[in-house]
Amino acid sequence: MQYYSLNHNAPNVTFQEAVVQGLASDKGLYFPESITRLPDSFFENIEKMSHEEIAFEAIKQFVGDEIPEAILKQIISETLCFDFPVVEIESGVFSLELFHGPTMAFKDVGARFMSRCLGYFNSDKNNSHNTVLVATSGDTGGAVASGFLGVPGVDVVILYPSGKVSDIQERQLTTLGQNITALEVDGFFDDCQDMVKKAFLDESLQHKNLTSANSINIARWLPQMFYFFFTYKSLKKYNKPLVFSCPSGNFGNICAGIVAKKMGLPVQHFIAATNINDTVPCFLEEGKYNPKPSKATISNAMDVGNPSNFIRIQELYQNDLAEFKKDFSSFSFTDEETLIAMKNIFDKSGYVAEPHGAVGYLGLKQELQNHPDSIGIFLETAHPIKFLDTVEPALKIKLPIPMQIAPILNKEKLSVSVRNYEDLKSYLLQN
Repeated sequence: MQYYSLNHNAPNVTFQEAVVQGLASDKGLYFPESITRLPDSFFENIEKMSHEEIAFEAIKQFVGDEIPEAILKQIISETLCFDFPVVEIESGVFSLELFHGPTMAFKDVGARFMSRCLGYFNSDKNNSHNTVLVATSGDTGGAVASGFLGVPGVDVVILYPSGKVSDIQERQLTTLGQNITALEVDGFFDDCQDMVKKAFLDESLQHKNLTSANSINIARWLPQMFYFFFTYKSLKKYNKPLVFSCPSGNFGNICAGIVAKKMGLPVQHFIAATNINDTVPCFLEEGKYNPKPSKATISNAMDVGNPSNFIRIQELYQNDLAEFKKDFSSFSFTDEETLIAMKNIFDKSGYVAEPHGAVGYLGLKQELQNHPDSIGIFLETAHPIKFLDTVEPALKIKLPIPMQIAPILNKEKLSVSVRNYEDLKSYLLQN
C-alpha cells in the first residue's frame, strides 16, 4: 500500500514511511492510494469472528507486507485488550462505550496500535530513535502517554493547553515520567497543533526524527475503524439500518468510520456532533470551509476550530458536497444543551453520559427524525470520571474512582511551560 499527500506535492510513501514521518513534506496529511471493499462473506460471517480477527481483516490492506502477519496479529491483540460494550439506553438508541481501556478514552485503540507499529519499525534498526510529538485537547495525551510508556527508542513530548483540560486528563499525561514529557502551552489546542505541524517542517529539527501520534498519523487514525465493525457485529441481529453519531473535534473518529463504510460496512448515515466549535456544521450550511479560533467548552476534547481530518473526509467524497450530504450531517450544541441532555439521559435511564457523549446523543436524536426505522448509536468516547467536575454537580451524584484512575490521583504533576514555537524548538534541541 502506498500513501499520498493530500497537498499533492510530496512523494508517495509506504505505510512504514507514513507512520514514521507522520506528516508529508508538503504539510499534507497522508491518505491511502486505494480502499478495497471487503468481501460479502466477511459481513455475512462477522458475528462468528473475534474482535481480533475482524480487526486483522480490516487493517491488513493498509499495512500490506510491511509488518509480518504474525507480528500484526500480535499488535492487534495487544491493542484490543479491553471490551467495547454496546449499551441500549432507550428504545433503538445505543451507547458505544469506548472507555474501557487503560486511559478510559477511545484513543487507547489508535495510540496502542501506533506505538506497537513504531516499536516494530525501530526494532530492526540499530540505535534508531524517534521523538513522538503530539498535541492534545484532552484525551489524546493520556492515551499516547500510556501507549508509548517504556517503548524502546521512543521519547514522547505532549503539548496541552494550560487550564483547558480536566484535572484527571492532566494527571494522565503529567505523572508518568520515564520517556513521557508534558509541555504546558499558554494558549488553545489549535496553538498546540500548529506548533506540532511547524516542528515537523523545521529542517533544524530533522535529526530528532519527529513523528506525530495525533490522528494526522495514519497508524493512530485508521485503527479507529475497528469499533464500527464491532458495533455492526453486535447489532446485526436487529436487521435494521445503523446511524452513527460521533462527538467530533479533530474528526479522526468519524473519518475512520467513513473508511469502514467505503470498505462495505452497512452504515446508513453518520452525524458529526460538535460543541460551539462549529466549523463543519457551518460548512454544510454555507458550502464554504472557514476555520475559526477554538472556544473553550465543557466538552474540551472537541474544542477544535480547524479539524485536521476533515480534509480526509472531503477526499473520501472527492470533494462532492452533494454526495457527502447523503451520508453525513453535522450539528452544533451549546454547553447548556449538553448539560440538559446529560440530565435527561440520567433521569430516563440512569445512564451516566459525560459531556462528549451527550453531544453525540443530541446529534443522534436530531438526525434520527429522518431515519425512524433505524438503530442509532452515539459514541461515548471517555469515562465520566474524566469530567467529574462537570458530571457530578450536573447529575448530583458521586462517581466511584475506577481502578485505571486511582493510581495517578496522588502523583505529582510535572510539566514544562511553553509560550510559543521558539520555546518548543528550544526544548526539543536541548533534550
